[in-house]
Amino acid sequence: MKPWNRSLTVLSLSVMLVATGCGSTTGTQGNAAPNSGSSTATEASANTPATKALKIKTSFYPMYEFTRHVAGDLAKVENLVPAGMEPHDWEPTPKDMASISEADVIVYNGAGMEGWVSQVLDSVTGKGLRAIEASQGIEIMEGSEEHEHDHVEENQHAHEEGEEHGHEESGHDHGGLDPHVWLSLRLAIQEVRNIEKGLSQAAPQYADEFKSNADAYVAELETLDKEYAEELKNSKRKDFITQHAAFGYLAKQYGLTQVPIAGLSPEQEPTAAQMAEIVKFAKEHNVKTIFFETLVSSKVADTIAKEVGAKSAVLNPIEGLTQEEIDVGHNFVTVMRQNLEALKVALNE
Repeated sequence: MKPWNRSLTVLSLSVMLVATGCGSTTGTQGNAAPNSGSSTATEASANTPATKALKIKTSFYPMYEFTRHVAGDLAKVENLVPAGMEPHDWEPTPKDMASISEADVIVYNGAGMEGWVSQVLDSVTGKGLRAIEASQGIEIMEGSEEHEHDHVEENQHAHEEGEEHGHEESGHDHGGLDPHVWLSLRLAIQEVRNIEKGLSQAAPQYADEFKSNADAYVAELETLDKEYAEELKNSKRKDFITQHAAFGYLAKQYGLTQVPIAGLSPEQEPTAAQMAEIVKFAKEHNVKTIFFETLVSSKVADTIAKEVGAKSAVLNPIEGLTQEEIDVGHNFVTVMRQNLEALKVALNE
């Protein structure tokens, strides 16, 4: 699919050379977990908590955020995808490969989000690397790489009748999986629990601390889930148009219908026919807001908004934060609250 597939052999051969000269990691999300140690779990013969700390790599922002809350100060958590970079097409460099090989744990979402994971894990040289797939056990929806807008009305009707087949928010699938499970807060909680379980297996002596940390974060996510359910249940409308088909799980969780302009990949350009169908839908349903996201161009959403006399606004799939967002203190919970406010406005215009 991407150049990593062609260059992975070169990367894996480079790891042995790079690992010896590369002690630092390449990607962080602005900072590591608070008060985290810098040594790996293989140094467990030392007596201080800092030198026992796990060294954890995470694949992209939500995995980083969930993991650092569970790990607390018992691990050094570093993100592979840099701030401000769209993660769908991120590829590990030889330096990234080396840093992964030196870690104790790697946490990734799965469900097709990180196309590089399986071959990278087969290629790293580190011993005893534990891989935690956060979406393990979650029922993954089938996604659409080319949204078929002529099915929108059919899907809405199916949704209204309470059918939950995993297709109603994103059209008929073309064999792809929708990895955006973290946007349903209840599934985000399940991912946090999976991370807790994996870290407890990696460092059983800290299982109680991991559980306590996870419990506190889950309570925060449960509060936010209740806010979503309460604020959205009586909305005037239930459908929303978004540039990227990332919100199927969120829509399904809270009784909404996502109408994506294009497919699962944020870089996918809609066809002229798709644009025409969205314009028709927006006019017929008096849509006043067309959503786009922060890490890709808004030009498609802006074009449709201008055509139908609507405005464009941000609905963030939280695949990554910009450095500016990090600098002002935003995180998964604050951005999800921004999303809730944006949806409340759009669904009640």
